[in-house]
Amino acid sequence: MSLDSFTQSVDDAVSGFFEPIATWLGEVVFYSVPVAGTDLPLIVAWLVVAGLVFTGWFGFVQLRKFRLAVDVVRGKYDEKGSAGEVNHFQALTAAVSGTVGLGNIAGVAVAVSIGGPGATFWMILCGLLGMATKFVEVTLGVKYREVHADGTVSGGPMHYLPKGLAERFGKNGKTLGKVLAVLASFMVLFFGLFGGNLFQVNQSYAQLVSVTGGENGVMGSSAGALFFGILIAALVGIVLLGGIRSIASVTSKLVPAMAGIYIVACLVVIAVNVTAVPSAVSTIIEGAFNPQGVAGGVLGALIIGFKRAAFSNEAGLGSAPIAHSAVKTKHPASEGLVALLEPFIDTVVICTMTALTIVIANPASYVEVREGGESIGGVTITSDAFGTVLPWFPYILTVAVMLFAVSTVLTWGYYGLKAWTHLFGRSRASEITYKVVYTVFAVAGSLLTLQTLIDMADAVLFMLAVINIIGLYLLAPVVKRELNTFLAFVKRRDAGLDTDEGPDGDADQEPVKTTV
Repeated sequence: MSLDSFTQSVDDAVSGFFEPIATWLGEVVFYSVPVAGTDLPLIVAWLVVAGLVFTGWFGFVQLRKFRLAVDVVRGKYDEKGSAGEVNHFQALTAAVSGTVGLGNIAGVAVAVSIGGPGATFWMILCGLLGMATKFVEVTLGVKYREVHADGTVSGGPMHYLPKGLAERFGKNGKTLGKVLAVLASFMVLFFGLFGGNLFQVNQSYAQLVSVTGGENGVMGSSAGALFFGILIAALVGIVLLGGIRSIASVTSKLVPAMAGIYIVACLVVIAVNVTAVPSAVSTIIEGAFNPQGVAGGVLGALIIGFKRAAFSNEAGLGSAPIAHSAVKTKHPASEGLVALLEPFIDTVVICTMTALTIVIANPASYVEVREGGESIGGVTITSDAFGTVLPWFPYILTVAVMLFAVSTVLTWGYYGLKAWTHLFGRSRASEITYKVVYTVFAVAGSLLTLQTLIDMADAVLFMLAVINIIGLYLLAPVVKRELNTFLAFVKRRDAGLDTDEGPDGDADQEPVKTTV
């Protein structure tokens, strides 16, 4: 039996077994209700409402404290002797690398094709709201993290849900929190293996094949697929063995590089078509409120824009706090402020640049889809938009896709590790077992599609949002106290006063719990 026939048989067997489960789970998690002629997934509404609530609760913190967040990333308020493994910038890039991916390239194209240019406006708004949610969950992630005896750190919903709920609600809260922590760990682990690993490798391999001659090209054979999978697995395995310090070191270089390449390419297209910019911006704003010509009218554009943003920046899903928890700080809210920059970078900047590039370039494939023609893959529309100015852009796009994929695989490898150790312990054997399993999945990514399991992984991850956001609501008062504590510290630091008033450098701060 050839490798191709073997992998196809595996795909068919997995799909046949899991497809009914995946279909049922998708229908439950992404259940939609008809609203003004279009469908509104309740999970998207759940995420958007959380952004609205936290934006109001914290007084538009994402706008009022944006400059402070940038100052924290720059290291202005760093303190010597802080527990943690990475600095604020590295924690941010590690988390951003988990959200910035193919969805920013292909998903946005689908959004503006189906929802019209106006979907861009609502996508930006949802990204701005998600900044407040990200601030809340990451502050909790650092507040309730565990610093182990070897200096490594564990954090995320599997830690702040049981600890925070126990702290606020006693014995009953502790019991509920433990159950939610196990569920959260399973969900993060499952998505990490299939959505954060296998899918990313699979799609990056597909893009590489497309620019090297297709199925008849040098990379189109099963041998090429196996070589690519082993290469990616080796790179991921080497970095993953180094832990968050190694991952952060790589992503702190990869993320700026991949974002820079992509944004420069967008700017080139925009610059060449600079006279069309005012018209494009006007089209986006008018399309956001014009009920004509858009599936579902205003609500159709709004829902599609919100959906794209919610699926892109992961605000409220509980994944980002795992990376941010490793930061060196004595003030949890400091990293919460850093984290609010994440949806801004992912959605407000990168997704918007993609949408603006497509609307301005107006490639034939985009026009065809907008006029009701046969649906074309999102990445094709984005590539065609760049191709109007840069005929050789598919090669640049391939580099960007590779960088997006590798950084995402690395970050989700770390997320999955923290979920795995919460479920199975932190022994050396346990960690090595996980890392071997994860690297094997990277190899499989170039050979298998396992689309059914990837669909299940998406549903499972968004199930986590339901659990996570309930916890965020219950623990929001804790976040408010942490924010006030950090702002008081900033005020003293800016005034040049001594801030080393307590055992951890601040009288208001409690020591971080250290575990073996």
